[in-house]
Amino acid sequence: MTLETEAVLDRRRLRRRLSWWRALAVIAAFVAIGALAFSSAEKMGLLEQRQIARVTISGLITEDREVLRMFKQLAENKSVSAVILVVNSPGGTTAGGEALFEAIRELSKSKPVVAQFGTLATSAAYIAGLASDYIVARGNTITGSVGVIFQWAEFSGLLEKLGVRMNEVKSGPLKAVPSPFQPMDEAGRAATEEMVAESFKWFVGLVRDRRNIDTKSIPGLEQGRVFSGRDALAHKLIDQIGSEPEAIRYLEEQRSVAKGLNIVDVKPRRDSDWNFIGLTGHLLGRLTGIPGMGEAASVLTDDRLARMRLDGLLSIWHGAEK
Repeated sequence: MTLETEAVLDRRRLRRRLSWWRALAVIAAFVAIGALAFSSAEKMGLLEQRQIARVTISGLITEDREVLRMFKQLAENKSVSAVILVVNSPGGTTAGGEALFEAIRELSKSKPVVAQFGTLATSAAYIAGLASDYIVARGNTITGSVGVIFQWAEFSGLLEKLGVRMNEVKSGPLKAVPSPFQPMDEAGRAATEEMVAESFKWFVGLVRDRRNIDTKSIPGLEQGRVFSGRDALAHKLIDQIGSEPEAIRYLEEQRSVAKGLNIVDVKPRRDSDWNFIGLTGHLLGRLTGIPGMGEAASVLTDDRLARMRLDGLLSIWHGAEK
């Protein structure tokens, strides 16, 4: 056999190997996508009949389109018999709480929703609880903080010391008010207070209507007080002391949900979960068994990082020292 013939045969063998590896790579890609689709279907309750969806509301609440879409999908999912909202949040933007309230109320038209408060469920997070049909909280849960706040920094004095002057031309005296670049005048403060008061009236109205109580008769409620779970129960701000077993018992005994249903955690599907980094992270997590790899990969491309700044009216609570 000549050297030229050997070279031709070697090239053919190399091409066959390359073709085999390419085919294997394509198959692996399809398997990975199939596994992820299966996992997502499991999370959304598409593969198993008759179950209770568990949705966790945590961190700062904003108007999150993926979360709102998730609630709509839950309402349309016939395999989901009921929803448990696990709430552990200090609140967030007032508009975010409003959007969440409306989405949960729409969901409750098709299936029962019970809220389970964790360590903290205040302000906009309490608004989410108000949207549910029943609220369960631990005795030491911190809840309440009914109110609205609008904060801004004002550093005109610092700029003056630095010799910096901000010039502006605006269409009216209330445009861009309040501003960090100039002291608040009486007209600007009055307009801002009117906006806060109007949003507060809306919030108090939700509490009064959803809990069927006289908010003025509860000490400190309209002044933004927080309550323990036991105090909240005494004032009818929640329905029961307990946790998930009590929430499930309510669904089974008072809402005729079948007993013994599986509880399935449901999370909003992010667009970043389906890009290259997200797919790779989820696949590695499934292959290695290391939890959180997919979530860690998604954080790298998640546009929620750009939304961490809280603008606008806030309904949020945090402990502070004067």
